[in-house]
Amino acid sequence: MSLIEQAVKRLDELRRAGFGTDAPDVIDPQSSPAVSQPAPSAIAAAPVEPAVRSASFPIDMRRLAAMGLVSPEDTRSRIAEEFRVIKRPLLANANPAGGSGVARANLIMITSSLPGEGKSFSAFNLAMSIAMELDRSVLLVDADVIRPSLPTLLGLRQSPGLLDLLSDPSVRFSDVHMHTGVEKLSFIPSGNAHPRAAEMLASNAMTSLVGELATRYPDRIIIFDSPPLLVTTESRVLATQMGQIVFVVRAERTLQRDVTQALATIESCPLKLLLLNGAPQTPDGSYSYGYGYGYGQGPGAGK
Repeated sequence: MSLIEQAVKRLDELRRAGFGTDAPDVIDPQSSPAVSQPAPSAIAAAPVEPAVRSASFPIDMRRLAAMGLVSPEDTRSRIAEEFRVIKRPLLANANPAGGSGVARANLIMITSSLPGEGKSFSAFNLAMSIAMELDRSVLLVDADVIRPSLPTLLGLRQSPGLLDLLSDPSVRFSDVHMHTGVEKLSFIPSGNAHPRAAEMLASNAMTSLVGELATRYPDRIIIFDSPPLLVTTESRVLATQMGQIVFVVRAERTLQRDVTQALATIESCPLKLLLLNGAPQTPDGSYSYGYGYGYGQGPGAGK
């Protein structure tokens, strides 16, 4: 017997017993163990609201491949191979059995010195690559609340996101959490513009949210695409809450003094990895001076 049929049957029993349609709430665990009933007058007219689910926006995989991004449908492309190499030390650090000793190593912030060095490109590709792992899931958070570029990259219209979650107590996590159509990859956009957007990254609400994300799912990697370090101070505050930081350097564009200055702002962070983006290739397809990581612990790292 369905729940509705049980409810209608119970309503008839109440009426025969002398209760009117305005009878108070009645719960009879013996006769209806599976149903906690509202007032009988509301049973037929107001069915129970289903649980709130996260929104969904399927990513256009062909569009990703055409833009040179990592795509689950093209796992042997050069970019896919590159990010297989790039993700491996990050995952090793995030593995509790790996003995990295880094707290919150599942929180990874992608940043750079200045805009235009490829941090959002790297953040998305890294997230997609990790989502292909058999035993990992990924949450990609657009924390670049001043100049968000991930929605454009993904072909996503403006929607509620991180800023709405931080500024409006009535907004729930499920209101801003989006499924991408990739089984193990979900996304939180930056959200609607706010006059104090930058300050929100340094707020207590953001600290609480980061702490919750770090501990909710032990197999989940959370990747934050953050503002560049030399553009806003709030990204430096966010960096102190991360377990790992990937610092993107644009080949033949990023100045060494900018790298040194930016790294000096996050000296207290436990683990920093430098990612060289856009290195030129030789005619045989290899990189002329390397593509990948340098581990760093201070301003001189990664030279």
